[in-house]
Amino acid sequence: MKIVSIFGWLVFGSLLLTSACGSPESGRDEGGGVETERMPSASGAGTILRLDPRFDALVPAGAIIEKVADGFVFLEGPVWIREESRLLFSDLRSNAIVQWTEADSASWFIETVFEGNMDGRGSVGSNGLTRDSEGRLLLAEHGRRQVTRIENDGSHTVLVDSYEGRRLNSPNDLVYRSDGWLYFTDPPYGLGEGDQSPLKELDFNGIYRLSPGGDLELLYSDQSRPNGLAFSPDETTLYVANSDASEAVWMAYDVSDEGLANARVLLDVTGHPDTGGADGLKVDSQGHIFATGPGGVWVIAPDGTHLGTIQPDEVPANVGWGEDGRTLYMTAQGGLYRIRLTTEGAIP
Repeated sequence: MKIVSIFGWLVFGSLLLTSACGSPESGRDEGGGVETERMPSASGAGTILRLDPRFDALVPAGAIIEKVADGFVFLEGPVWIREESRLLFSDLRSNAIVQWTEADSASWFIETVFEGNMDGRGSVGSNGLTRDSEGRLLLAEHGRRQVTRIENDGSHTVLVDSYEGRRLNSPNDLVYRSDGWLYFTDPPYGLGEGDQSPLKELDFNGIYRLSPGGDLELLYSDQSRPNGLAFSPDETTLYVANSDASEAVWMAYDVSDEGLANARVLLDVTGHPDTGGADGLKVDSQGHIFATGPGGVWVIAPDGTHLGTIQPDEVPANVGWGEDGRTLYMTAQGGLYRIRLTTEGAIP
């Protein structure tokens, strides 16, 4: 991996900020099939769709979607570095990690994530990013098919790259539980032919957890495309997106020391007409799920009700809490967006 400090080709756009309401339009309530009046309101670089009164307590009436950076290829995995007031995120298909600050705009954090043989591979960069309790950065790497930790001295430690002697597919997203166990998903998106790839050594796409001592445990292997994941505030529920177009759902699991149980569908968006599928997600302090899905970021109540959608101009693939925890950053195709909220989430 090559780490450098600055690059010059990124261009930032500042946005005209407006908050005028648009006309109501009829639509279905994806949570229960009931017709409802949608109220999309213009909001800077996108619209906000309000479906349930509970949404207004989370996303204020004057909330503005801002596009703060542009010129990328496919963004993923945002994580806020609180002590430095900067955001890190993956440009997955550019095989790079970018850092962004309000004052200094953008620069490379890691210019080249994967250096190696590209044969038979799909996207080779990093996807999800997080930090451990010591503030060290963790990468879910597609190309190397491993979870990597960057040490304080800049060196790299491979935390896990195989299960029972077989290479992982391509770790996708990851989250720590407060007990020190690292949970992550392992779909085949880093393999050029997916499940049919000759490089694939596992006959499933798993949800795992890694102990503080380095022991890897397979928790669940029945999701076809496990993707983004996050815990409820009390850590008794794990939410996992399934990014399969034929089974686009957000799953919920009970969490215990023994593993996962009571697998259930929280919300099913299979066949939804808007662009995008179940992908990255985060949970606020009240237990609401902010999940990238068809058309934008779906705000979902713990009971599975779709409360509303934050719709930037590009459909985002992932989200992350930033600043004081009340700003939601959204990584989309080529742009980085944010919105200021009333609710807040925990920053790793």
